[in-house]
Amino acid sequence: MYARRRHAYLLLMGGCIVLFVSAWSLVRLWSVPVAVGMCFVAMVIPPVAAVVANRRGPEDRWWDDPSGDPKSDEWWDELDGRKRRSQ
Repeated sequence: MYARRRHAYLLLMGGCIVLFVSAWSLVRLWSVPVAVGMCFVAMVIPPVAAVVANRRGPEDRWWDDPSGDPKSDEWWDELDGRKRRSQ
């Protein structure tokens, strides 16, 4: 699960670097507006890569899922205000 997301992130960020470097090393020689456009596309990729790398998969455990320890779960529920502690 984590490896798939890590590979997707690295692929997107590698594409970002390739776009940026090729825009200003090769493409600018023929067309500066196209190079600027490539940089704008490269500018959008890092936030998308961060979303892809941090999204929760169906098999991932979420932060508020029960841990399985009843005492710990009761304590966290009390702190979150989900359950009132019986006195």
